[in-house]
Amino acid sequence: MVDGVVVSNPDARLRPGAQLLYHRLPWKEPNAPHLLEVLFEDEHLIALNKPSGLQVLPGGLFQQRTVLTQLQWRERKLSSSSAPGEQNPVPVHRLGRGTSGILLCAKIKLAKSCLAAYFADGTSIVQEKKFSNPEVTRTRKIVKIYRALAKGVISEDEVVIEQPIGVIRYPGVAKGLYVASPSGKPALSNVRVLERQVENNWTLVEVEIQSGRPHQIRIHLSSIGHPLIGDPLYIDGGQPRCFDPDLFDENFAQDGGYQRPENPVPGDCGYNLHAHKVVLPHPNTQELITITAPLPSILKASPER
Repeated sequence: MVDGVVVSNPDARLRPGAQLLYHRLPWKEPNAPHLLEVLFEDEHLIALNKPSGLQVLPGGLFQQRTVLTQLQWRERKLSSSSAPGEQNPVPVHRLGRGTSGILLCAKIKLAKSCLAAYFADGTSIVQEKKFSNPEVTRTRKIVKIYRALAKGVISEDEVVIEQPIGVIRYPGVAKGLYVASPSGKPALSNVRVLERQVENNWTLVEVEIQSGRPHQIRIHLSSIGHPLIGDPLYIDGGQPRCFDPDLFDENFAQDGGYQRPENPVPGDCGYNLHAHKVVLPHPNTQELITITAPLPSILKASPER
């Protein structure tokens, strides 16, 4: 409505000072897990065991059903029963929506700055090793170890993957899709085989990432011909399953919302990837702490099942 009158002509012009009123349909989000298990917490830091299917930050189809929103609700509930403070918990890194496991969140600004520096430092070390000094021996301050279920049987016991990761235009992903790319930014993953199932054609692996590129483990394992079992997006070579660069559909709903893209997108679930262990200096005391998230049964080696 413009100045109280319904306007059906999409090319109608607005005059200065006109009042525009828009009634948008209610936002409907897909179902998502809502329970946040706390693995570690003090006045500086909170570590969550994020379930698969829960998005970290608002975006796309998910605006309210996110880790950030639940953290805010949790903080409001806690602060209503105690003296108000300066805590405003926020995630300091991301996990893919389909990835489960440890998510670190800062509760105060100082901890946020410190943890962000830890992650940035690890990526810069890989950059230095690639472009400056191949013999650099600095180690990253934060160690992140994942479990994953990869397709096929990996013959080597240990594999070092140094495939660069870049961005391409991709429908339904506003900022572009991360893929294996020779012209991308350096990335490093250390893969260790835990169990091979020849008859089922899969390999259980432990992956320590030395850099923190988006979807790094999914891209790296698929780049060597072993994509994660059930991954709807990445296939051999670290490339998307369905992609035609000449076809782009922005997928905006007619009510102003966001429709589900036709092609697979990074937030789609179905694969098994779990952030299992994190070791880091405490952002305040610098004491080394180890945080472990319980493994899903499918990611346990046979003796652990």
